[in-house]
Amino acid sequence: MKGLTFATRDRWASTALRHPVRSLLGVYVISRVVAVLAIWVAARYYQAPAGVGHPNPTVSDMFNLWDAQWYERIVVEGYPVPLPADSSTGQITYSQWAFFPVFPILVRGLMATGLGFTTAAVLLNLVLGAVAVILVWKVLAFPVHAGTQPARERLAFVAAALWCFYPATGVMVIPYTEALAACLIAGALLLLMQRRYLAFVLCAVVLGYTRAAAPALGVAVLVHLWLRWREERDVGRTPLEGDRWKVVVMLAVTAASAIAWPVTVGYVSGLPDAFFRVQAAWGQKPDEGPFVLWFSWAWGERGLLGVIVMVALVATYIALVVGRHGAWMPLEVRMWALAYPLYLFAVVRPITSMWRFLLLDFPLAALVASVAMRTSTGKEIVRHWRLRVAVVALVLVGGVIAWSCGLLTYVPWHVTPP
Repeated sequence: MKGLTFATRDRWASTALRHPVRSLLGVYVISRVVAVLAIWVAARYYQAPAGVGHPNPTVSDMFNLWDAQWYERIVVEGYPVPLPADSSTGQITYSQWAFFPVFPILVRGLMATGLGFTTAAVLLNLVLGAVAVILVWKVLAFPVHAGTQPARERLAFVAAALWCFYPATGVMVIPYTEALAACLIAGALLLLMQRRYLAFVLCAVVLGYTRAAAPALGVAVLVHLWLRWREERDVGRTPLEGDRWKVVVMLAVTAASAIAWPVTVGYVSGLPDAFFRVQAAWGQKPDEGPFVLWFSWAWGERGLLGVIVMVALVATYIALVVGRHGAWMPLEVRMWALAYPLYLFAVVRPITSMWRFLLLDFPLAALVASVAMRTSTGKEIVRHWRLRVAVVALVLVGGVIAWSCGLLTYVPWHVTPP
């Protein structure tokens, strides 16, 4: 019976790998059901009526909390000019300008069919999430600039499947930009590795008006160009031959996309630093120095022990990325895995939203898959990898519920944003 069970499981795994897109979409659908059920639990048992204004909170109420309200205001009202300011101090205050415009533009387009904001935004994110999962799988399975790994397709499939159950995955259902950003980042990395530089440029432009992630993506671009230059030089070819003008355009646009929205906000408002002043109103003050706020927070919470723990966690993550558990991923993807979290820790203050920000660090799922499935040397897949992956998936499902109940809920007297 045990042999039959193992054979059956092996057959299921083989079938999934033969039809990876269909199988991943099936996993994705299951993960969306889990996410919505978790949000329902949060609405039914954890959401205080004071946070939604009536005694019986619903899933629909949860869809419209936090930043979703601001995206709806952008769709309905647009961006205010002049920038709203505190009447007593004259300081720039909260406004729609802190949020990037591509997502609300897409939602507004769907609303032209007669759909309401919430319905249009949720449907859009469900579709974008499905596309993102497939792109993440394709990026992780890309064999160029990656270490030798016979089970690459299996690892990439499991990693993409586990990414569907990232604890903050519910944010890819509600009206937020994570699903769109995941599509653009994974798509950009795939195009970069395929040397489709002009298509990459298009992704970079849209990303510049979607999320502040271009600086980290630029690191992957530089590493890719360095690898290509070295490879072509070593075989006696002229480096970047035929693509040099495309490379120049790609570098210029990637750099420009990093400042595209701040520059746009400054131009439209007439205040060159308007975007950063709005961000400061929301508590983001990167001018205080990179990483300073995180070290200050760790010291304030637990003193020297807090700093040691934080440094140890970061060092462990870096060791996984650069070590054997990250070696099977393309180097461009590993650079994204290093640059993006470090970029966040450099410019974002300590805030619970970091959990959803790290959703875009999809190589993290690849590291988890590698640790769960491979031997300590990383040279082969362990026999009982299915059981180990199932345990990890169950833990992640618990994380989805915990994130939804602990962070997605809103009470006016205890603000912990998702």
